Amino acid sequence: MAVPRRDPFRDVTSLRGEVSRLFIRTLGEGAGGTQVWSPAIDVLEQGDAILVKAELPGLTSDDIDIEVDDNVLTIKGERRFEDTVEDGRYYRLERSYGQFARSLGLPQGVKADEIEAHLDHGLLQVRVPKADEVKPRKIPVGAA
Repeated sequence: MAVPRRDPFRDVTSLRGEVSRLFIRTLGEGAGGTQVWSPAIDVLEQGDAILVKAELPGLTSDDIDIEVDDNVLTIKGERRFEDTVEDGRYYRLERSYGQFARSLGLPQGVKADEIEAHLDHGLLQVRVPKADEVKPRKIPVGAA
């Protein structure tokens, strides 16, 4: 007689769901009744600029606010849950909804007035130009 095998991953997933529901029932879903989430970001130095990439699928430029204050770049916004199901129900919701905010300190000497941002297919790219005095320069060495 074959003994049915237990799937430990199913048990962990089920436990994770139960713990999440317990926290939501106990603590609420965040400020103002909305869930708070944090998008993944990458920050890289690219020649004469710092490039920040943030994953924001399903958002439009109207859903996103970007500001710089005292050399801190803040990207914030909200992904609203607007799906309606006429004849059915959800079995699983894994995408995050609600408000988000990511802040990161910028190095001294960036050109805050020249920052550009573009959103393309859910990827936000913020280009922060470096000031000329921050950029490394090559100094030629003359022969005697």
